[in-house]
Amino acid sequence: MNTDTPDITDPADPTVFVLVVPEGITLADVPPLCERLRALYADGAHSVVCDLGALERADLAAVEAVARLRLTARRAGRELRTRDTPPALRALLALAGLDTLIEPVEPGSTG
Repeated sequence: MNTDTPDITDPADPTVFVLVVPEGITLADVPPLCERLRALYADGAHSVVCDLGALERADLAAVEAVARLRLTARRAGRELRTRDTPPALRALLALAGLDTLIEPVEPGSTG
């Protein structure tokens, strides 16, 4: 999996970034994603929306990615919202008691 997917900014608010989690994520991909999130915050992003729509499957790696990204945001004193969370991932997070980790934004909205 390539974690070098470019981040997108919201044209209405350049401090809102969209971090796209690419399809086929593995556990080894989670630390680079967290580092990318830290870099976005360090570069001035006040708000980041995590786009989960490309995830192919709901598995442990996807749950780990959501949990670690959320922890990274909290440690930076920031919030991380999600969009396009696949229903299977939503169900798996609920089963694990982690469904509170996803704070969805309205469809079609980045902020």
